[in-house]
Amino acid sequence: MSKKLLFPEDIRAALGRRFDNAWRSWLSEASSFPITLPLGVPTETYVADDAVGVRSWVDAWAGWTGAGLVRWVDRQWGRLGRHRLPASLELASAREIDSIAGQDRRWDTACERFGRVTAAWPLAAATGLARCFDLLVDYADADFDRLLAFLQWVDQHPNSGMYLRQLPIEGLDTKWVESRKGLLSRLLRLVRQGPLDGDFHDLCGLRREPHRLRLMVLCPALRRVAGGLRDIEAPVGELALLALKPSICVIVENLETGLALPDMDGAVAFMKLGNAVGVLDRIPWIADVPALYWGDIDTHGYAILDHARRVIPGLRSILMDETTLLAHRALWGRESTQHPLAELSMLREAETTVFDALRSQRWGSNVRLEQERIGWNIAMAALSAAS
Repeated sequence: MSKKLLFPEDIRAALGRRFDNAWRSWLSEASSFPITLPLGVPTETYVADDAVGVRSWVDAWAGWTGAGLVRWVDRQWGRLGRHRLPASLELASAREIDSIAGQDRRWDTACERFGRVTAAWPLAAATGLARCFDLLVDYADADFDRLLAFLQWVDQHPNSGMYLRQLPIEGLDTKWVESRKGLLSRLLRLVRQGPLDGDFHDLCGLRREPHRLRLMVLCPALRRVAGGLRDIEAPVGELALLALKPSICVIVENLETGLALPDMDGAVAFMKLGNAVGVLDRIPWIADVPALYWGDIDTHGYAILDHARRVIPGLRSILMDETTLLAHRALWGRESTQHPLAELSMLREAETTVFDALRSQRWGSNVRLEQERIGWNIAMAALSAAS
């Protein structure tokens, strides 16, 4: 008895799965309906072998009160006579499927919200808006209203040049937007016809918060030019205006390492730049200054060094060599994920050797030596020698 009779509970489960898999196309397309679901009409032999089960199945569909239309067929068999059997369930719309699957409230909400967005931006229906169904259906009403208000204001003021905090949108706050930048960028790309390149601020025409740098003026003589300040944090554009003339520039990845650096004649130090190290090309008074880079010995540390050297071609690395790494084996940690690039063209030969060895797991799984693990006396001796 291989044929399976589908009871209403089987159909409900199947339509629940279909809802999960197909709602995207249902929002923007009606061509997939009507659909017909076979219920598994049994043969005469099947009925003879399981008359009680078949009767239960027939009764279940005879009492069906859900959406859709049950189609019946008549069978005339030699041994069993005439029987009327449920053959299929015909469904005319997504609404009928959602009702059976218990998703009608979510579907109605999604359709209403999809309609509101496409009424404002008709082309959005054809650009993939339906892929945002989870957002459309599961957002709280207040959040969806805020989202729609934000999209409408930005679309009407594409180049406002305002800070996010300045937007005159009722109920909107900076934290709400900050936590949804990715989603809002995605939706803007779907609903507008203008330029689609750039990050969130580019898409919204908003003014960015200025990038800030942390600078240590390690030379007492240079501090007199900087108003006596040793530790300075300011926007890049303002630091660029300082009349400093250092003789050496030190770049360290760890903030506390930078804060602990001792006074050094002619020296300044930048701290914790990470992948933003490229902003140093906007500081004119370090353009021709010899520079040192000290970061973690791991794949991301070498990637930052590679990026920094594109801005400062003569940049030298310190304490990022194989000897330093192997001398501190007991202090190794583990890099959670390695940098995706397999080749960094700005690394020098010795640096490339270590980078390739880390990538190939020569010394173990995702080995890393963090900058702050190196003893301070060793570090200061190396820095003094290099500078």
